[in-house]
Amino acid sequence: MRQLRTGDRFLRGKTVRLISQTNEQLGLVSFESALTMAAKAGLDLVEMPSKADNPVCKIMDYGKFQFDEAKRQREARKSQAQPKVKEIKLHANIDDNDFQIKCRRIIEFLRRGDKVKLLLAYRGREMAHPEIGEAVLNRMLQAVEEFANIDSPPKRLGRSITTFLSAKSPQRKDKSKDKDKSKGKAPAADKPSASSASSEGDKQ
Repeated sequence: MRQLRTGDRFLRGKTVRLISQTNEQLGLVSFESALTMAAKAGLDLVEMPSKADNPVCKIMDYGKFQFDEAKRQREARKSQAQPKVKEIKLHANIDDNDFQIKCRRIIEFLRRGDKVKLLLAYRGREMAHPEIGEAVLNRMLQAVEEFANIDSPPKRLGRSITTFLSAKSPQRKDKSKDKDKSKGKAPAADKPSASSASSEGDKQ
């Protein structure tokens, strides 16, 4: 799409299909007539992308069009940059196949740049043995720890435990240096677990 001027050598002397500033189809007119009509309206004549035999031109405010287009592209980039929050729900009695499916989905979401809300929900009498659900949640956190950061420690609220995950930033490591640094270093602190969330919830 380009703004056309009087001396445009590609369209001078040709017939164009003209569209008005109100999107009215004005039919076939000479290029010079189209320029005159645009000038009388105090607007620009712009060639539109088209596969038609005759060039398609539209009368418009080209400066405003460029401003609106740039604004639309900025908003599109902004919306793409904002990560979405995907929820994955677990249960204490989840089977191995379902566990693996949910694990792969979490990794897929994280690789796409989305965040994940991991929710363990207790059903019926499962609350009588909350440690079973806590073990499932901890198992999932361990399964995805290579790809996920724990943004908030697991928190128990009513009959559920919730935690939020985000993707780890890719880092290049020198393995030989890591081995040297690991010698004589104190063990790392334990990661937040569902059991600690459970005890906090029981105190409330």
